[in-house]
Amino acid sequence: MIGDLRGHTGPGRWHRCSGTVGGMTDLIDFDALTNDLAGKRAAYAAGDPYPHIVLDGVLKAETFAAVVAEFPGIRDEFWQGYLHVNETKYANKAPDTWGDTLRGVAQEFCSERFVTYLEELTGISGLLADWSMDGGGLHQTLRGGHLNIHADFTSHHTHETWARRVNILLYLNEEWQPEWGGQLELWDPQMTEVRGRVTPAGNRMLVFTTTADSFHGHPDGLTCPPDMARRSMALYYFTEEEQAVRRSTNYQPRPHESAGRKLVIHAERGLLDGYDRVKRRLGLSDDFASNALAKLDRFRRQR
Repeated sequence: MIGDLRGHTGPGRWHRCSGTVGGMTDLIDFDALTNDLAGKRAAYAAGDPYPHIVLDGVLKAETFAAVVAEFPGIRDEFWQGYLHVNETKYANKAPDTWGDTLRGVAQEFCSERFVTYLEELTGISGLLADWSMDGGGLHQTLRGGHLNIHADFTSHHTHETWARRVNILLYLNEEWQPEWGGQLELWDPQMTEVRGRVTPAGNRMLVFTTTADSFHGHPDGLTCPPDMARRSMALYYFTEEEQAVRRSTNYQPRPHESAGRKLVIHAERGLLDGYDRVKRRLGLSDDFASNALAKLDRFRRQR
C-alpha cells in the first residue's frame, strides 16, 4: 500500500514518510500506470533511440490541479539559476520548501511501490530512489531559456558507488502551446539526427534509461509568454555497483551548428568535467559552479 511511503537515503536504508499529504492518499494514478504493464514494458524496451516511454495522466486529476497551484512562482526565492552556455534553467532541490502536494508526489515517486513499478517497466532491478535530488527536483525554464543536447552525469555525487540508471521527467505545465517550443529532443548515439520529440504537456511523464549516450535536450530558446515557464519535476534512480563509472554531463552540439558554437560547447563541457571532479573531492555546491560558469559566459559575450 502507498500508505507506507519510503524515500531511500542510503544503501539498505529507508525512512518512513507520511502516508497522507494534505488529506489525500495515492496521489499517483497507479491504475493507469499499471494498466497493460506488459505492453508498456515492451514499448519501453523498443524505444528509439534508447529505451523510453511517454506516459500521460500519471497524477490523479485532483493531484495535478493541486501541484499546478503549488508550483513555485517564477521569482520564488528558492530557485537556483544554472545560467551559462549549455543551459539557462532554474532548479529547486529542497522539498521542504515545496507545497504539501508537490512534496507528497515526490515521496510517492521515492516509495517502494513506485520503485518496484519502475523496475518492472524498465527491466532494471535493484533501483534506488534518491531523496537528495542530486541533479533533480523542480525545474523551470523561462522565455528564451534552453538546455543543450546532453547525456546526463552517470554516478551520484555523494554515493560514489551509485550508478545512474533511470530518469523520470514529469511535466507540470497547466498549458503549453506547440509554438512555444520546448519539445524534448531525443538524439541518436552518434548525434546525427533527432529520433523523437516529447512535448512537455501537463501531467505527462517521460521515463528513459540513462546511459553514456542517451542524448536529449531542448536547445532552442523558448518563446512562451514572459510570465510563464516550462515546468517539471525530475527524479533519478540508481543501482549499487562495485565501481560506478564517473562521467560528467556530456553536452553535444547539433550537426548544423556553427564551428564557433561547437567550440564553445565543447570548451564549457571540459570545464564542467573539471568541476565535477573537484565537487566530488571537496564537496563544493552547485552554486559555486553555476556562478563561475555564468561569469565565464558573460565574459565570452563581452569579447
